[in-house]
Amino acid sequence: MKLKHLVAIIGLSFAVSVQAADMKELRVGQDPTYEPFEYKTPDGKLVGFEVDIANALCAEMKMKCVFFDQSWEGIIPSLLAKKYDVIISSMSMTAERKKVVIFSDKIYNTPSRVIVKRGSGIDGSPASLKGKKIGVLKGSTQETYANKVFAKAGATVVGYGNTQDSYLDMASGRLDALVADIVEVKAGLLNKPEGKPFELVGADLEDPSFKVGTGAALRKTDTKLRDQINVAIKAIRANGTYQKIADKYFDFDVYGK
Repeated sequence: MKLKHLVAIIGLSFAVSVQAADMKELRVGQDPTYEPFEYKTPDGKLVGFEVDIANALCAEMKMKCVFFDQSWEGIIPSLLAKKYDVIISSMSMTAERKKVVIFSDKIYNTPSRVIVKRGSGIDGSPASLKGKKIGVLKGSTQETYANKVFAKAGATVVGYGNTQDSYLDMASGRLDALVADIVEVKAGLLNKPEGKPFELVGADLEDPSFKVGTGAALRKTDTKLRDQINVAIKAIRANGTYQKIADKYFDFDVYGK
């Protein structure tokens, strides 16, 4: 391909903003390592609460969801690079992220907590974690909290590209604690045989970043698509589709306050 043609194509791709009225497919970025929200079965099938929610939103908008796997660290950069149109992947709507993306209305909100080995003597307080190694998901609200609270108390915060790697290090004794979403860590670790030696300690962690909930993240130029997703969220909340999906995965109100 001649260089001038390549430049023209690249320029056009960046000039055209993705707007819902012109779309037949909605390209959805997800990190499928976050059970029960988005994860893969042993045979490679993509499943989870937010997979079902995304498909329900697409059905409301008369679109077809096409999912793209993406590691958490690169999930926003890949959105900005137009690898996909929207992130629906348990992303908390923090002020820091709002500097670079826009968010839909809330999708869900669940608390976070500290996880330790039974009998460790760690009660989840900053003092009890002094000198300990704490695993967190890189780029997560849990990492931000751990650095702000536990690192200042003398803990070492270790970031992981996915939750499974942090669970392996916890099981092998390379970590003393985890800071994680309660629902995800129950499904991904505590409710499994390998999770029996571990437990949640302390109270739910209190921080403004844990109260905002998660939403669909989009490029700042895609306000029309954001608005259409908001209409779809309201629709599935009103017609019972959201609750029907939630009941498949949870026995509590995952939408939150």
